[in-house]
Amino acid sequence: MIEIKTLATGSKGNCYYITDGYTPLLLEAGIKFRDIQRKLNFQTRDIKGCLITHEHKDHCMGVPDVLKAGITCYLSKGTKDELGIEHHRLKVVENKKQFQIGTWTILPFDVQHDVSEPFGFLLVNSAGDKLLFATDTYYIKYRFKDITHLMVECNYSQKILDENILSGRTPKVLRKRLMRSHFSLENVKEFLKANDLSKLQEIWLLHLSDSNSNEEQFRQEVAELTGKMIYIP
Repeated sequence: MIEIKTLATGSKGNCYYITDGYTPLLLEAGIKFRDIQRKLNFQTRDIKGCLITHEHKDHCMGVPDVLKAGITCYLSKGTKDELGIEHHRLKVVENKKQFQIGTWTILPFDVQHDVSEPFGFLLVNSAGDKLLFATDTYYIKYRFKDITHLMVECNYSQKILDENILSGRTPKVLRKRLMRSHFSLENVKEFLKANDLSKLQEIWLLHLSDSNSNEEQFRQEVAELTGKMIYIP
């Protein structure tokens, strides 16, 4: 059984704690390590690793202190090069090459964001649970079978974004960048339609925009489409 805790999500920082009861992991380190410790009641000693998707500060600003705490961070070469950090606990992983952390077998895969080498991660544990984590991507070109837990960005609604641009609330120059770097509600729904959801237990919609999203609308539309439990932290 997988347990998921959101420690931070959104443009001010992203960090999630997951465990299958045997191997606790962090997904992203976009907040200070002391905040990670505080949110986990200082129960961080058993964390076995941290997966980093890309080099934007809201996903990795806490990496130096996470490394100092003795937690190995896993990331692409492109992300490592952009971070400019050398540390024996910084491990480069390759696209579509599995690696192991405790009871998790982890497959990095390429996603679409305006950075050097961003990854999503598919995590499978020895009990057969399968968690897909994908954030900061405007689409996912792969299909996945037998996912049990989905953690996916759902940043904005195209309709809300266009209304905000017309009203001047959102600068026009941001429209193209958002559409080529972040997952819209509309594209998330298309991704869900394209994948086998028969074993899916829960969907976590992450990284909602403060101004271009509507939490209740997103929850309702994805729940109506999938019939699954929806969490929006």
